[in-house]
Amino acid sequence: MTAGATQAIFTAIQAIVHPGDEVIYFTPAYDCYEPAIQLAGGIPVPISMDVQNFTIDWDLVKQKISNKTVAIIINTPHNPSGTVMSKEDMLCLQKLVVDHGLICISDEVYEHIVFDDNKHMSAASFEGLKERSFIIGSFGKTYHITGWKTGYCVASKVLMKEFLKVHQYLVFCVNHPIQVALADYLKTPKHYLELGAFYQRKRDLFLSLLKDSMFKFSPAQGSYFQLLDYSSLTNEHDVSFAKRLTIENKIASIPISVFMSNDNTKKLRFCFAKKDDELIQAANILKAL
Repeated sequence: MTAGATQAIFTAIQAIVHPGDEVIYFTPAYDCYEPAIQLAGGIPVPISMDVQNFTIDWDLVKQKISNKTVAIIINTPHNPSGTVMSKEDMLCLQKLVVDHGLICISDEVYEHIVFDDNKHMSAASFEGLKERSFIIGSFGKTYHITGWKTGYCVASKVLMKEFLKVHQYLVFCVNHPIQVALADYLKTPKHYLELGAFYQRKRDLFLSLLKDSMFKFSPAQGSYFQLLDYSSLTNEHDVSFAKRLTIENKIASIPISVFMSNDNTKKLRFCFAKKDDELIQAANILKAL
């Protein structure tokens, strides 16, 4: 048990990364990966996903692996794009991890928030990965209690031994009453098994309201984030446009460029984990642009 999934990610990285070690991860990426690698003395090796469909070029990943590479970080369902890694992706990852003796840090915090015919592919489901992976989850994401900051890490005995060496002197433990509450709540599986349908309805509502707008989009496959392409509206940089939307139109989003070092993609990330009336209000604002 960890004080949020971010602490689990940080702890896993500190446990296995030493000065000069290289760690591969994929951009756009959750913003804690790079600084955690740097704090361990490691060298971040970001690899850009295809920003049109957010897929990974596994041949390029293979080329980026060196004798200094110790780990690969993945995130599925993916923040910020909402894409879900396929079985073929996981098999490619598994081959690289096994062939090169690497460790996988699998950020799976949105594991139960998957839509349509997509399925979450956990590293725990692949024989060659599960013994070489830190698998990170989040009760905060699963049970709508992100402010409680309670996550977890699952790993083999060998990897967990290293994880606990850091965890022991970082937080030592996570508050007990919350653990008791979560253990009780877990006894009713529908609380998390129905999560995908719960959020898919919200995604569908939001997108149905935007179908005649100037924004272009592909429905998110998972997570509670939806990317909107505003290239038909303006040539502004995404940071400038996001700021203007917040100040002038009172609707907040996250520009995708802050998750990566690439040029402006003209995409903004919107969160649809909101009440229906808020989603309707937001869509009306966006349609009026």
